[in-house]
Amino acid sequence: EVEATVVSVEASATDAGQQHHEPKEQRMYGRYTQELGVYAKEEAARLRDGGVRDGGGLRRNTSVRSRAADLLEYEKDPCAKCQMCASRCQKFLISRVGEDWIFLILLGLLMALVSWVMDYAIAFCQEAQKWMYGGLDSNMLLQYIAWVTYPVVLITFSAGFTQILAPQAVGSGIPEMKTILRGVVLKEYLTFKTFVAKVIGLTCALGSGMPLGKEGPFVHVASLCAALLSKFMAALFGGTYMNELRNTEMLSAACAVGVGCCFAAPIGGVLFSIEVTSTFFAVRNYWRGFFAATFSAFIFRVLAVWNQEEETITALFKTRFRLDFPFDLQELPAFAILGIACGFGGALFVYLNRLIVECMRKQKTINKFLLRKRLVYPALVTLLVSTLTFPPGFGQFMAGQLTQHESLVALFDNRTWCRQGVAEEFDYISHSHAWKHPQVNVFITLILFIIMKFWMSAVATTMPVPCGAFMPVFLIGAAFGRLVGEIMAAMFPDGIHADGSVYPIVPGGYAVVGAAALSGAVTHTVSTAVIVFELTGQISHILPVMIAVILANAVAQSLQPSLYDSIIRIKKLPYLPELGMGHHEKYNIRVEDIMVRDVRFITLTSSYRDLQEVLLTGQLKTLALVESRDSMILLGSIERSQLQSLLSHQLGRQRRLEHLRQLAQDNGTHDHLPSLATDSTPSSPCISTEESSSFSPAVSNVQLPLKSALKTVSAISDTETPNTEWEEQQLDMPVDFKNCKIDPAPFQLVERTSLHKTHTIFSLLGLDHAYVTSTGRLVGVVSLKEVRMCIDLAVVSAY
Repeated sequence: EVEATVVSVEASATDAGQQHHEPKEQRMYGRYTQELGVYAKEEAARLRDGGVRDGGGLRRNTSVRSRAADLLEYEKDPCAKCQMCASRCQKFLISRVGEDWIFLILLGLLMALVSWVMDYAIAFCQEAQKWMYGGLDSNMLLQYIAWVTYPVVLITFSAGFTQILAPQAVGSGIPEMKTILRGVVLKEYLTFKTFVAKVIGLTCALGSGMPLGKEGPFVHVASLCAALLSKFMAALFGGTYMNELRNTEMLSAACAVGVGCCFAAPIGGVLFSIEVTSTFFAVRNYWRGFFAATFSAFIFRVLAVWNQEEETITALFKTRFRLDFPFDLQELPAFAILGIACGFGGALFVYLNRLIVECMRKQKTINKFLLRKRLVYPALVTLLVSTLTFPPGFGQFMAGQLTQHESLVALFDNRTWCRQGVAEEFDYISHSHAWKHPQVNVFITLILFIIMKFWMSAVATTMPVPCGAFMPVFLIGAAFGRLVGEIMAAMFPDGIHADGSVYPIVPGGYAVVGAAALSGAVTHTVSTAVIVFELTGQISHILPVMIAVILANAVAQSLQPSLYDSIIRIKKLPYLPELGMGHHEKYNIRVEDIMVRDVRFITLTSSYRDLQEVLLTGQLKTLALVESRDSMILLGSIERSQLQSLLSHQLGRQRRLEHLRQLAQDNGTHDHLPSLATDSTPSSPCISTEESSSFSPAVSNVQLPLKSALKTVSAISDTETPNTEWEEQQLDMPVDFKNCKIDPAPFQLVERTSLHKTHTIFSLLGLDHAYVTSTGRLVGVVSLKEVRMCIDLAVVSAY
């Protein structure tokens, strides 16, 4: 009705403009915008006034009838009043609060509950292992069996449960979310089955005590909650949440919520999610991420207070560094060296993680065996790690009995553990017996802890279970910083003198700097600095933390890709990698060097036979439309579904039946012909406004596949024979593009466009292909595949 009114208004305005003199301001297509605007307002007012005068009685009668119907329905159904109240409350919430606020509140609340319940279950599992270990102190063999068997069972269950229910839940989830937020559809990654597998599998994996993280998988869990909640909101408020743009906005907010409620760090969570999932970020999504992450982190900490775990809302790893003089300027070189060393360590961790996966894939015998016996590899890795961390064994030299949380609490302590290499009594630290040994000083314990945890974490994160690598790397960085701090304390036992005052070295500050620097180097992010401030509750070391994180990023980015980009390359996900820093001379490549010159296209004079051949021999999502084979002037592009619909309509059941009826009338026969009521082929093409990847198969929910469209003859009747002559005539007819949706302005590049500019355009606009033209003539096409392969080759040669 609105469209009809607008058309009638335009027509009336055009007639009025033609009757009068030519206006001063004439625009394209002969539309007189000045008169049209005035006329539209007058016409709308006239229709509104007339509707009130003419339809007042009708509206009153309709209102009376509707109220009478409501009363009748209320008399029949006692629950009708509750339903009416619920409907009114729903309308009030939508009008006063808005769907976005409701969605973000529900998302934050749900994720806080999930995070708190998972933390409770993980702590229970870890305490159960310690209880079993402590209850068998009379027999070391039984202690070892209990210590090793418990994590093996949990990891094996996690791997098996995930593999059976949803294999997409394996791993971190951040690489997949980067790909999804770019516009690529990954099947089964945002389903309820994946959510269940991710939550249960991650809880069992972390409850085993293996060096695995929670942060990466929680980004995926939050995205799963957002996707499922969007469907719920769409059913509750309508189809607003089912469009692609809204889903992308809510997934961006969900990634921030995942980090925010995991660490109770909303500001760092938002910044971290932007850095690891987005190449270009829409600022309009900024407030959504901050609001949802803040609300989720608040509820997460309130639940800890409610469960009497904390007295009030505090930081997860609260530190007590002195505020008047946290560090001396003479310590800044030590912090800088720590950052550079963490940069090399982060690059080594990424390289080692990728090397382990590639070595396993290259060994065909091992690869085939592990594919058949998927639970053997995680069980063997867990057995090895558990054996090495067995407290009475080698674990006594590396604090093997402590959990990640307990280790971080000890490493962030502001007291000095040793002085001049002699171990002191530091009983004020909980679990102090794990860090001091009668025969080994603290230096040896920290070195062994760093080396063992480093390769253990690199190996453990390759297991086929839901797991992340952020927390293990964060812990390793804290231990390395603690080692540097203890060395500084040993070198300057009386502290650094300034203005006649003595300020002792604070090794805990070095631990905070090391944790932020190493985790930032592995993930190629700077927001880890903000995360450690929120985790520790103090901002006193902001300058050394920022210096170390920036230097670590500079070193790591020049040596290796980030851990998430490395996983994307291992899994071969359709994501465009970043251009390597400092290697821009490697990208001195033009589009003409990488484009595909053999472009599949159709012309204005193409026949349906040409259309059939193009559809059967290719799987591209869109095809170029040119003027003719000689000129090759690009006129636009047509989606594959549109062409399928055209061909289905041309050879469809309706036209075939009409032809058979015409033959029957010409022959004077009146044989029984099938009814047109059973026609399942659409008479009009299916128009889709969603942009999808050219690598995905073309699927339409309301049209027949191409092969079934070509075989509709057999569907008419088993006794009828196909009219081959009629079909050949139809295929030789020229294509009628009037009922087809054509994109008149597909994205185009010129031959001399640089790879750097092409990468920026593809990343910014989320393109999957672009046509290459020369003075309007189609000369080639470049897709995401060609750009990615070119960058990968340049990156490999650079590294």
